[in-house]
Amino acid sequence: MTTAFGQSTVLGYPRIGVDRELKKAVEAYWAGTIDVDALESTAAGLRAQVWRTLHDARLDAIPSNTFSYYDQVLDTAVAVGAIPTRFARLGLPALDTYFAMARGVDTEPALELTKWFDTNYHYLVPEIAPDTVFTANPAKALGEHAEARDLGITTRPVFIGPATFLLLAKGDDPFARLDDLVDTYAAILTALAEAGVAWIQLDEPAYVADRTPAEIDALRRAYIRLGELTHRPRIFVATYFGDLGAALPALLDTPVEAIGLDLVAGPGNLDRLAAAGPLAGRTIVAGLVDGRNIWRTDLRAAIAAGATVAGLADHVAVATSCSLLHVPVDLSAETRLDPRLAARLAFARQKVDEVVLLGRALRDGTTVLPAPLPPTPAAWHHDSVRGRLAALRPADRQRGDYPVRAARQQDRLRLPQLPTTTIGSFPQTTELRKARAAHRAGRLDDAGYASRMRAEVEHVIRLQERWGLDVLVHGEPERNDMVQYFGEQLDGFAATEHGWVQSYGSRCVRPPIIYGDVARRAPMTVEWSTYAQSLTSKPVKGMLTGPVTILAWSFVRTDQPVADTADQVALALRDECRDLESAGIRVIQVDEPALRETLPLRKADQKAYLDWAVGAFRLATSGVADDTQIHTHLCYSEFGEVITAIDALDADVTSIEASRSKMEILDDLAAIGYRRGVGPGVWDIHSPRVPPREEMVEALHRAVAAVPARRLWVNPDCGLKTRSYPEVEASLRHLVAAAAEVRGH
Repeated sequence: MTTAFGQSTVLGYPRIGVDRELKKAVEAYWAGTIDVDALESTAAGLRAQVWRTLHDARLDAIPSNTFSYYDQVLDTAVAVGAIPTRFARLGLPALDTYFAMARGVDTEPALELTKWFDTNYHYLVPEIAPDTVFTANPAKALGEHAEARDLGITTRPVFIGPATFLLLAKGDDPFARLDDLVDTYAAILTALAEAGVAWIQLDEPAYVADRTPAEIDALRRAYIRLGELTHRPRIFVATYFGDLGAALPALLDTPVEAIGLDLVAGPGNLDRLAAAGPLAGRTIVAGLVDGRNIWRTDLRAAIAAGATVAGLADHVAVATSCSLLHVPVDLSAETRLDPRLAARLAFARQKVDEVVLLGRALRDGTTVLPAPLPPTPAAWHHDSVRGRLAALRPADRQRGDYPVRAARQQDRLRLPQLPTTTIGSFPQTTELRKARAAHRAGRLDDAGYASRMRAEVEHVIRLQERWGLDVLVHGEPERNDMVQYFGEQLDGFAATEHGWVQSYGSRCVRPPIIYGDVARRAPMTVEWSTYAQSLTSKPVKGMLTGPVTILAWSFVRTDQPVADTADQVALALRDECRDLESAGIRVIQVDEPALRETLPLRKADQKAYLDWAVGAFRLATSGVADDTQIHTHLCYSEFGEVITAIDALDADVTSIEASRSKMEILDDLAAIGYRRGVGPGVWDIHSPRVPPREEMVEALHRAVAAVPARRLWVNPDCGLKTRSYPEVEASLRHLVAAAAEVRGH
């Protein structure tokens, strides 16, 4: 029975298309330029392309139901009928209801958006109320399975598992509805079995984090119930992103046929498996190929780990450590990378080949593995950077006392109570993107490009002055992405042409690759910031991305401690801060939205991470004078878990996502006695919805009740690059008016 699983599989595959075809089609549907039939046709073509790719690569077990128009957690919510009443009563077609949950509508804000464990992917947080009526809706999974079958390809439908789904949802008692939800999953499994589905994959990554005995018992109960169904597919429970810990024996107590273990991020899983005792009748799906980074697998080390698993279980299958959603699609599309670097890389398509090769080698024991790579080229090292790191002192990560800094900054800036600002970027219009593309292609010379960008900067400055904002930004028209932009100007980084990765919904990024020592060649932002400042008497923020976020949103080298790489980036940013200050910039924002995202999932590992993460930020920002105001920005994570670290960053002002979570973060700040400036977002910019002034006033009143007005800033949740100018103008006018109203009370 167990050998039917196959020898090789992946837990998921990128769904956006090599050229982001899904993004373009979804956004065209939102804009009304294509209809639902055209959207569904594009989606069907992308699904078929993925299945054929995996089939032609000779992968034994192929997943389905991993395609999503927006988010896999939202897809599971729809599959179990967890559609909040506020969306169901809109009376929209099913797909439009789905998008309303993801993006909001004029009358209803969207579901909360937050980070998927410790990745840069964002998921939509399910809302489960006591009166939520779960209803099995397997239509999407059944439809995709049938589509693949029509191509002659047998697939394994994938869902978020019931225990993880409840742990991800909003609610005080996540397992109060466990029995009802598991009954709904049971109905889905029965429907799949009736359609001839042989295997189903249920993802339970929440159990690689610390879990209570009650939470682990809920996992056990759920899979005993599902495993005891008389008519069901065989169940593969996939776990990833770390060590399964005490949850592994709980799963082994259930009748599930296969368990997936991440042996890249969770090497301790191997010891736990060995200690688990007999695994008769069980398939262990060994995650030997890294699904989150782009470096080639050490095939010899991987086959040794696979052989160890094979000695413990009746059957072992080789897999990726997690879904390949987190890496670009195909390295073969990259024609401009240094061949020495390209030889060390594997994107999703190449990782499939690694999985297949390892599966074959594990099965027959005679497959010849490729030769190991040569040593890293000496040219990728900077002795001067390493010398600076060795010479660092504790004083290099410290500024003066905050009360002294705050007084000097107010004397210099003369800001009103409840000062208004934005987070940094302004809309990236089609014209701007065309200008950047023309410049890259050589169709627009340097002078013409600079002239076009300066015109946009002046446009943005004049708009902000007209709307009455207090601290302005230059709008970042020259930046393709907040990490890629800096990576292209730093030694030790490489940029791809087609290395797109989904961040959320239709938003895709191209993470740069950190392959060598990081060094700044020249000032990166000073020209644009000083030009913007020359246009206005109001302060203009210098805009930088922090070291933790640059690492989190890049593919990072693995041949040295990540803390050393973070400090190398921090030194480059420290030099940039000093140059901005010398050029007359009085406010510098160093964004760290990834601070919580990169937090290890196990508490035992968190202190070491936070020590180097906070240290890198402080190294980047502690070289300026007391009267230069340092801002930071954080968004779309559960920040309560790192609230003391946010305080330890010692930024003068912290702006933070708060609109979808209804200012929940302010209670956490108050609990630790936070005493510096804070700007809780009052406008959810990830939705096209324009919030009314009254809604912003209400949010600010909640904020003022938790934070003294003298320390409170008024701002959106995040940058505005994804929004249109009409949305931005209406929303920022409401924001300024709301601040004025609350200021006058």
